[in-house]
Amino acid sequence: MSLVLIRQKARQLHARRLRQIVDSATVPLVIVLFDVFCIRDFAQLRQPLNALFGFALAWSLAGVYVLNRGRRLRAMPEDAGFRTGLQFCRNELERQRDDFRRVLLWSFGPMVLALGTLILTFAVIAGKEFFARALPLLLLALVWIVAYLLIRVRHQHKLQREIDELNEVARENGSL
Repeated sequence: MSLVLIRQKARQLHARRLRQIVDSATVPLVIVLFDVFCIRDFAQLRQPLNALFGFALAWSLAGVYVLNRGRRLRAMPEDAGFRTGLQFCRNELERQRDDFRRVLLWSFGPMVLALGTLILTFAVIAGKEFFARALPLLLLALVWIVAYLLIRVRHQHKLQREIDELNEVARENGSL
């Protein structure tokens, strides 16, 4: 692995981190959309819905802060050498791998709460007839949750493989 490939890897990690920041900011927007939909169509439950969606929104906004606090969007310095570049990439990969649990708590958790509130609203207010018509949406939500978790676990394994590759390159070059 050459310094050029290390720099390319660092740029890819930088772009991935930027996408993660944008992704974490979309969760509060989706929660607000769920809230607006429910308040518009189920006005008789305005207070409990506002409380639940408000909690989910506050939780997700706190999550945006917690997930991104103290984390500057740093790029690898242009004058970095091979060893420094390897260390930069390894640190970034380890950080992304370790963020999995935090993302589940601070981003995925509020989204599931908001989705559960939406489903509960459908079930309670709309009755059996509407609930039966909404069942495909509910199944889609369940598939989304399972798929999200599977994709994240697969991504965790991929990150670990990349870390192992960088460790092997560092050992081969005597940089570890």
